[in-house]
Formats: sequence, C-alpha cells, structure tokens
Amino acid sequence: MTTRIQATLIPGDGIGPEIVDATLAALDALGAPFEWDRQIAGLGGVQASGDPLPVATLDSIRRTHLALKGPLETPSGGGYRSSNVRLREEFQLYANLRPARTIVPGGRFDKIDLVVVRENLEGLYIGHEHYVKIDEDPHAVAIATGINTRAGCRRLLDYAFNTAVVTGRKKVSIVHKANIMKALTGVFLETGLELYERKYKGKFELDTVIIDACAMKLVLNPWQFDMLVTTNLFGDILSDLVAGLVGGLGMAPGANIGADAAIFEAVHGSAPDIAGKGIANPIALMLAAGMMLDHCKLPDLATRLRTAIDETLNIDKVRTGDLGGTASTTQFTQALVSRIKT
Repeated sequence: MTTRIQATLIPGDGIGPEIVDATLAALDALGAPFEWDRQIAGLGGVQASGDPLPVATLDSIRRTHLALKGPLETPSGGGYRSSNVRLREEFQLYANLRPARTIVPGGRFDKIDLVVVRENLEGLYIGHEHYVKIDEDPHAVAIATGINTRAGCRRLLDYAFNTAVVTGRKKVSIVHKANIMKALTGVFLETGLELYERKYKGKFELDTVIIDACAMKLVLNPWQFDMLVTTNLFGDILSDLVAGLVGGLGMAPGANIGADAAIFEAVHGSAPDIAGKGIANPIALMLAAGMMLDHCKLPDLATRLRTAIDETLNIDKVRTGDLGGTASTTQFTQALVSRIKT
C-alpha cells in the first residue's frame, strides 16, 4: 500500500481555485498519494483573519513541510508585503527552481529546455529601503540596500550544481554583474567559481556571463544555455524571460526549496479579469505538481503527468485560448484525465 503524503493546499485568489481543481483532478487520475490540508492565503486570508498569511496556514506548512499553491494576490495599500516573499522568508526557501521546456512546438523558439535557479532570500529583495527628505519633498532620495552573504551564495550554488549533476545537465552558467556591482554580485561569482573547482569540476561545464549579455543571448540563441544560476533580482527577471521562450507564464511552473520545506506554484498572477470565466490555462500549476511529484520521489507519476500534458496539447489538439485553442479549463482537464487513464 502506498504511503500517504501529507501536504498543504492553498487554492489562492482569482483563477487559483479553478486551476487548483483542475490540477487535483489530474493528480487524482494518477493516483497520487497526497492527503491535502486545505488552507487559505492572499485576499482570502485578509477577508477571513485580516492577514494574507493566517497562522493556521503557516502552521499547516510547518507540519507538512510541503505545499501546492495557486496564485496569491497581495492587497493594495500600505501594511501588506508580498505573500510569496513572506512564505520564502518564513520557511527559508532559499532556492527558486524555474524550468522552461517547449511543449507546443512551432513557435518563435522551439526545442527549448532550460532551467533557471534563483537565489530566493537575499540581494535587493530583502527590502531594506528608505527615503531621505530634502526640503519639502519626503521622497527626495530613495535608498535600497542589497545583501548577499557568502553562506547564502554557497548554499544556493551547491543546490544548483548538485541539481545539475542529478538531472544530467551538461552546462551551468553563473549569471552576474560583477563588472559593476563588484561586491554584491562579485561574492556570488567568486563563491561559485571556488565551489566548482573544489567539488564539481569535471561533472559539468561551467561558464560565467554578465546579466545584460545573458538577456541578449537568450533572445538571439537560447540553445547555448542549459542551466542558469543567479542572484535574486536577476533570477526574477530571467525566469520570466525564459518563460516567454516557451509560451509565457501560463506554461511556467516554479518550486521554492528550503532545508525543511518546499512550496510548488504556478508563477503567474491571479488574473482576476478572467476569474470565474472557465478559460484559465491550468498547465503551469499542473507542471508544478509534476515537480512536486519528483520532489516526493515519485518520478514515474511525474513523467506520466508531463506526457499526458504533451499528448493532450499535441495529439488531441485540446488547448485553451491563450495557446490558440478554444477549450475551456474543464474541457482541457477532462481531455488530460482521459489521457492519464488511457
């Protein structure tokens, strides 16, 4: 008998509940052994308890160490920080893993298979910012402080390098801006080069590339890259750029990995303008669920899920509107479930 796996489920806001239901249908068809503890966050958390991340939700993740979440909307106005950033900080989810793979061929770019590994807790995203008032202008000067630590860089780079070895990646590119930001990103580059020489040399090819050159090269010839590893802000930008190579954020899953917890998500927003219309593309969250299956040492189920998505799109030609089709969320899900059960 398969051991049940306790996991937290956060449907999220906007289209979140719709794509979560679609993903659960796919996981149920696979017989995935998750036992879900359903919790709320985002706007739902504010409405229920006055907090986008209620205590019960945080306690659930502390207990399960594993979560699947839909998109969360951060309420406008002062007093509310990004729920995604808070989750990363709360559970020290230091690594953000963002794969991008061509599923629907024939686009501007084809046969893309890239992974971006982003440091998740440091850099400019720590939010140490303030204004300096001059005369009558309270915002006359804006100051932000970025912090990268040797330990934080080493932890992220070691995770990325080890992932490259385990998953058979042939080349890893350290993306930096050490020519200008010599300290802040220089420590990341320096740590990566030292770690490679000491522990990983010969296991894959390592190169380094400056962030702006990397962005240009990704548009001109993305096939020259295999895995990109970089700091927080650069990773935020490059992971969306890479998603654009394979059809946009609707095809982009993400994993946030820490020593004691992992949270898997669709990286797109809550899309309130289409919420409730039944037209949302659930593929990003389904692919995130595939990453979750891999994380839980269930690679066969993960492969079946990804294969079923490929076949539904390319053999059955069932696609949602953002992919040039006419299928509703429910119609796509039904076709996918039929493929899984075939």
